[in-house]
Amino acid sequence: MSRLFLIAGEPSGDALGAALMAGLKELEPGIEFTGVGGPLMEAQGMKSLFPMEELSVMGLAEVLPRYNQLVRRIKQCAGEVLDQKPDALVTIDSPDFSLRVAKRVKEASDIRTVHYVAPTVWAWREGRAKKMAGMIDQVLALFPFEPPYMEAEGMRCDFVGHPVVAQPTASPQEVAEFRETYGLAPDAHALLVLPGSRKGEVGRLAPIFGEALRPLLARHPALHVIVPAAPAVFAEVKECLADWPGQPILLDPQGKSEEQILTEKRAAFSAANVALAASGTVSLELAAARTPMVIAYDMNWFSFQIIKWMMKIDTVTLVNIVSETRVVPELLGSDCKPEAISEALLALLDDDAARQAQLAAQDLTMERLGKGGAAPGLRAARAVLDGLKQA
Repeated sequence: MSRLFLIAGEPSGDALGAALMAGLKELEPGIEFTGVGGPLMEAQGMKSLFPMEELSVMGLAEVLPRYNQLVRRIKQCAGEVLDQKPDALVTIDSPDFSLRVAKRVKEASDIRTVHYVAPTVWAWREGRAKKMAGMIDQVLALFPFEPPYMEAEGMRCDFVGHPVVAQPTASPQEVAEFRETYGLAPDAHALLVLPGSRKGEVGRLAPIFGEALRPLLARHPALHVIVPAAPAVFAEVKECLADWPGQPILLDPQGKSEEQILTEKRAAFSAANVALAASGTVSLELAAARTPMVIAYDMNWFSFQIIKWMMKIDTVTLVNIVSETRVVPELLGSDCKPEAISEALLALLDDDAARQAQLAAQDLTMERLGKGGAAPGLRAARAVLDGLKQA
């Protein structure tokens, strides 16, 4: 019977870890887990060593005050792994924390190490793969083009699929109910606007997105604007919407369960004809809902110049990358201006061929990410167990 030590440091990793654990239990009933995880992993039978939230910090300003505490947790996790001697240590994303644990474990033992979510060496900082090779035996990749980058450095790498393909999409009935709830006629056109899930993003992007709506609504006055807001940024989004034209529909998460929030969000994604979104994995959620999109993002000028200099690819939109097309317009950095965004949205709204090209690329993206096959958690579980057998 196998014993695994798992570490996840943020909600997305908790979801990946829970799906992996469910797959492992299906393939090997009685398998044992210890480590660090959130509520989803705990629901699968893990008792976390300490609250996962302690590791959910981002950015230098947040990390520095908690640096000593994080170092203690790194030492604690590595010590637990060495004491328990599990069949494998599985670290899930959060590389700044989890790879430091893996390094300590490898330096003191031959315990097998698996890292779930390959670093984006295909986009920038290719040296990370070589650095990982000294502490990681096997990588579980979300994207089909990632294994060669890891294998070139001597690590086993298995493409296991992206979790977006296992997430439910809204049913026609849920979309109809959403439209009725918010007063959208069955044939009314709607624009979904997603200005980010972090306060900094909302503060930068929401004013730009709001101004971009003015010429758009002047051309399409009957267009409904829908804005889902994550609980963490609801207050900021609501404040920004006071200056937006067109009486946008703000989806209020307050007083709703997480499942209710997700159900309404999925219905909004499917109800929209087009979307304007901040750059990120949300493009894959829109692709799963088959919603054509324009991607826009801005950041600190100096940071953008550094990233632009380091980038190895000419697009940051995952739909463009996975489908090997460039059909999703993106306006980044100095191009993230209201006039340019308006023009891109108008072109998309008024050009059926452009929308159809996006839908074809979205379908190809979902297929390449594993839609229609075994669930990513089960594929990841098979890869982990197969790695243990080979080892």
